[in-house]
Amino acid sequence: MPYNIVLIEPEIHTNTGNIGRLSLASGSNLHLVKPFGFELSDKRVKRAGLDYWKHISLKIYENIDDFFETHEGKKMAFFSSHGEAMHWSIDYEDDMFLIFGKESTGLPIDIIEANRDRTYKIPIYNEHIRSLNLANAVSIAVYEGLKPKI
Repeated sequence: MPYNIVLIEPEIHTNTGNIGRLSLASGSNLHLVKPFGFELSDKRVKRAGLDYWKHISLKIYENIDDFFETHEGKKMAFFSSHGEAMHWSIDYEDDMFLIFGKESTGLPIDIIEANRDRTYKIPIYNEHIRSLNLANAVSIAVYEGLKPKI
């Protein structure tokens, strides 16, 4: 599997469903960190992921500490509008963890501060936009990493 897509406390069912579909299309694993803003059994999650949901490589964690303890020492890239480096500067590697925060507030500030040198942003070229839709941001990050190295 090329990547591990991590959603910390996702809030919107359709974003998670779409990201699940993306994880399958890209050959990635999907990691979801509780609490969620919806039930995974919600039909809207399944609808957004279509009938592919049963094929998704999915791992669920009870909380942030559970996730980080399980994957201590693994290569990770964190995504936030507060990052300083651009997402295209990431040195992507197979099995790398691409970590995204929840839709309303993004990653917790303590995670950003502890990982400042591994926190990346996707540029936004208009001051009227604070952030991108989570599913769109994950798509951009994953497919940047899948781009052939020339």
